[in-house]
Amino acid sequence: MISRTSPRARVGATADRLNVAYLADWVATQAGLARLPGVQYAVSVDGDLVLDGAWGVTDLTSGTPLRTDHVFRVASHSKTFTATAVARLVDAGRLRMDDPLSRHVAELGGTDVGQVTVREALGHTGGMLRDGRDADYWQLATPFPDRATLLDEVLNHGQVYGRGEHFKYSNLAYGLLGMVIEEVTGASYADHVRADLLEPLGLADTSPELDDDVARRAVVGHSARALAAPGLATTFADGRLPVAAVTTGALAAATGFCSTARDLVRWADAHAGGATLVRPETRRLLQRDESVIDRPHSARRGYGLGFESRVVDGRRLVGHSGGFPGQITRTWFDPEERIAVAVLTNAIDGPADVLALGMLGLVGAALDGTDPEHGKNPDAGDDAPDDAAAAHPLDRWTGRFANLWGMTDLARLGDRVWAIDPRRADPLDGAERLTVDGDVLRPEPHAGFGPVGEPIQVLRDAAGLPSAVVVGGMTSWPADAFERQRRAHAAG
Repeated sequence: MISRTSPRARVGATADRLNVAYLADWVATQAGLARLPGVQYAVSVDGDLVLDGAWGVTDLTSGTPLRTDHVFRVASHSKTFTATAVARLVDAGRLRMDDPLSRHVAELGGTDVGQVTVREALGHTGGMLRDGRDADYWQLATPFPDRATLLDEVLNHGQVYGRGEHFKYSNLAYGLLGMVIEEVTGASYADHVRADLLEPLGLADTSPELDDDVARRAVVGHSARALAAPGLATTFADGRLPVAAVTTGALAAATGFCSTARDLVRWADAHAGGATLVRPETRRLLQRDESVIDRPHSARRGYGLGFESRVVDGRRLVGHSGGFPGQITRTWFDPEERIAVAVLTNAIDGPADVLALGMLGLVGAALDGTDPEHGKNPDAGDDAPDDAAAAHPLDRWTGRFANLWGMTDLARLGDRVWAIDPRRADPLDGAERLTVDGDVLRPEPHAGFGPVGEPIQVLRDAAGLPSAVVVGGMTSWPADAFERQRRAHAAG
């Protein structure tokens, strides 16, 4: 049985204080710059779903607007569900982490692969082949392997490294874990995870495999944008093609899951303390670094048992990504702060990880800008509203402004105004936290190459709305007004 815990109180952690309208606008800007077909996203804080949004279309062919209840293939997110199902069986005494796989999958008896333990398979330290000698099913050239094909692959060509020699990501290992679950429970993998995880947590939009009902609400995946070949035309065209929907056979436990962004942040929050899925010590085992992957020219990454980890700006994040033909997805959560973000894209080159980290940065900035004792910053004034329907006093300083050199957002996060370049993948890269000082916005002092320390002047029209801003002596106008100026200049 899964028990839920009540969210702890956090002063000011509301949709208004986080300014989710700006978060959604930032995602839309980034998605437009990347020319994505569609992106679905969600944010939860302390168990509350504070943002549930979608941008773009389900399918470039039909042009159907993307909704928050459309379903994506979330691929390797499946491993978090499989690992949790295994951990619950371990907690119940029905399985042991040091059981060899052959104890539960009889066909593996007497083989090296059969000696790989459940824990080694969960943590990708069993040395197993990743996808098989013929993995063109990832390009939809062949069907995903069935049970017989998977067993033949691991029995004849299964191991590349010795047990515990290296971290070696393996979808085949998770396919075997799905078989272990079936043997221990006497139910199909899909039936067990539905009854044991999805239904108790109310994850109604989540399924362990594509079926007819899911397919009716599923987005269409798309190939990457096509670029002109060198030496040919210099113009670029999207050239995206739809990618067919397929089932994943015996690899459902590794990559079969379908879900929505809002379900994934609920799932993540359950692992951040929102529900008692497993014993505390088991949860720590799942989320702590079993392996560290630290390669030259690459970000340092960790992997536990079914969960990835990464440290970003001092914040330790846990979660998983998913890559399926035509769809790229990412979920991150901060188990200490109990913040979760999920981003789902329906393109094989969708920057889901970049978008998720950017959103986490904006959420963190909003929460860091909140006075923990009073829930407001002195800049906001004593009349700062608690009602999300009321206008925040700082909103009179905000907007998107543009000039020949680019764009600047003056955005409220928490109870601060920030100057942000919305074109940057990391919204806090080069961002300035500002303080209202009379008729100007003043940045915090620091070293830099730009107009650091110089106040931002906000010019207003007769209605008191910002008509322009002056940064470092250069004027920027509201983005729509500047676009009209630019087009008129080009036409003239």
